Amino acid sequence: MAKVAFIGLGVMGFPMAGHLKTKGGHDVTVYNRTSEKAAAWAEKFSGKSAPTPAEAADGCDFVFVCVGNDDDLRQVTSGENGVLKSMKRGSVLIDNTTASAEVARELYEAAKAKGVDFIDAPVSGGQAGAENGVLTVMCGGDEAVFEKAKPVIDAYARMVGLMGPAGSGQLTKMMNQICIAGIVQGLAEAVHFGKRAGLDIEKVVDVISKGAAGSWQMENRHKTMNQGKYDFGFAVDWMRKDLGIVLSEAQRSGARLPLTALVDQFYGDVQALGGNRWDTSSLLARLEK
Repeated sequence: MAKVAFIGLGVMGFPMAGHLKTKGGHDVTVYNRTSEKAAAWAEKFSGKSAPTPAEAADGCDFVFVCVGNDDDLRQVTSGENGVLKSMKRGSVLIDNTTASAEVARELYEAAKAKGVDFIDAPVSGGQAGAENGVLTVMCGGDEAVFEKAKPVIDAYARMVGLMGPAGSGQLTKMMNQICIAGIVQGLAEAVHFGKRAGLDIEKVVDVISKGAAGSWQMENRHKTMNQGKYDFGFAVDWMRKDLGIVLSEAQRSGARLPLTALVDQFYGDVQALGGNRWDTSSLLARLEK
């Protein structure tokens, strides 16, 4: 059993921290910007909460962070009451936030200066994956540190892999989001086309999902898309945040991402329809408006 802190209890962090306590059997202290959420977690999982990130991380072997963006991440790690103020030498900071590769490398160096190790470890699998403890975790950092952290990360994951040095986990997550953007747009167009053609979408998907067109998105989202329901997973606002990170990185590296840039604009159209909190499959809504 390790002494663990978890910073950030959103739709992902709340169950992830829970798995560290129940499945991992660790001694977990949490922090959340909204203290009521931290208190609710502590009550549900018989854990502890702290009033600041630094107090949550004090004396811990592993500190997990899962917040909104680069600025949030810097605040809870390097800010006045950030975890790096109190983390002990030899402990490991594990960042599950989807953020830039730049901030991952920055935190790697900041942690090293404090005698702390760092792994960037963004996740894929959505809210359902977090709740069921079956996330895919893409890591960047030193191999020895990864081997030390992996048994703890395993509590909320079904796949954990080291992709390379610091920042590589975030770059891998960017590839993940590029793939999802293209797949969801293709699925939205197919469902839209099929409905206009008068086809039975359920019958069609039952057939084509068993062939080369099949995907996780098709299996898990076609029914709700066909019903015009978009309350099942990763929000459009968060996808646009992620695609913004992708496109900024592409500009730096010289990668050409015409489809990703186009789908990002399409998500902007969904936001204009009031779909900021709709899930990513709502690309269909802009075709049917």
